[in-house]
Amino acid sequence: MNTPSTTASQRLPATVWGLALCQALLVSGNILLITINPLIGARLAPGAALSTLPVAAQMLGVTLATLPAGGLTARLGRRRTFIVANLVGLAGIAVALAALLAESFIGFNLGTLAIGASVGAGMLYRFAAVDAAPDKRDRALSLVMAGGVLAALFGPWLATATRDLLAVPFAGSLLGLGVLYLVALALVSRLALRNPVTPGQARRTPTMALLRRPVLIAAVAAAALGYTVMNLAMTATPLAMAHQGHSFEATSGVISAHVLAMFAPSFITGHLTRRFGHVAMIVTGAALLALSALCALLTPSLYAFGVGLVLLGLGWNFTFLPASGWLTTAHRPEEAPGVQALNDCLVFGLVTLSALLAGPLNAWLGWSRLNLWLLLPVVVLTALVLRGAAQSTRRCG
Repeated sequence: MNTPSTTASQRLPATVWGLALCQALLVSGNILLITINPLIGARLAPGAALSTLPVAAQMLGVTLATLPAGGLTARLGRRRTFIVANLVGLAGIAVALAALLAESFIGFNLGTLAIGASVGAGMLYRFAAVDAAPDKRDRALSLVMAGGVLAALFGPWLATATRDLLAVPFAGSLLGLGVLYLVALALVSRLALRNPVTPGQARRTPTMALLRRPVLIAAVAAAALGYTVMNLAMTATPLAMAHQGHSFEATSGVISAHVLAMFAPSFITGHLTRRFGHVAMIVTGAALLALSALCALLTPSLYAFGVGLVLLGLGWNFTFLPASGWLTTAHRPEEAPGVQALNDCLVFGLVTLSALLAGPLNAWLGWSRLNLWLLLPVVVLTALVLRGAAQSTRRCG
């Protein structure tokens, strides 16, 4: 029987739960913005071809913020960096709202760029959870990412509920987004966050030296390629389903199931990783991504789309989360801000590129052939992970 002290030692710190709520607020806001951005873009853009530019600006902001966020963490620490990120997000919301009211397309894009930058910095919440519970790194990381379950349900609901709250459509949605950021700001300002290194004493290791570490390369490749495969297929899915004659309601149902499959397993991913190890989990995730791609051969069946997108979400979860945990074992504490920022820069740089390429590639290759080509990065991911694990074992031996 567990003693009270043993049971207490198995609990995650309250800070991790606070970070999970911050993550839920962050992802809820991100989903809300992705939902309304194309519609606002279509209203403000000078031409239909530019209607999705606010989405691209948002994702560009995410990518551009990753390296500066690492630098801020090294200088200011975790808590102050997250406070700055939320303030940047609030400023971006104010600019976007003013631009919407003034019908300024350029101003709205600048606002979404700033909001995206705040999201990019907020993606470091998962690494802050590892700092808060280093002896339970995989459970802590998984719990924070599980906040996406709430976001998957709350984000779209909030976008719909606030759409016509004010006279100008979607102005209420931006106000609702501002409330999310204010709550996150109040919460993160009170969290007792540990810093990966004493502010001002971070160590910058040359990139070439980092590239000689097989585990680090494998962890970054697993996170970046797994996320890219997922995002490209997910972004192309509505186009492919519309081409096959499926209704918008059917497409929405498939995407909702996919998002839940992405985040719901996070409640157990940490336990599974602790039991089977990072490498086994990532390889399992790669296998699920491959099975998802093969489901495309069964189209135009709605069942094939549904099963494929659920497998795609599970594959993302089982590659991205264990890879993030594995990365934290591949660097020294004083290197954490730089390495984690570099990881996220590569991950979200590829994700942004995949979002831009999804439409053209789907039109050029078709859904089935596009998915068959996605097997190539899955194979590369698996090979790099197995190679990294083997080299690490030989060095330890």
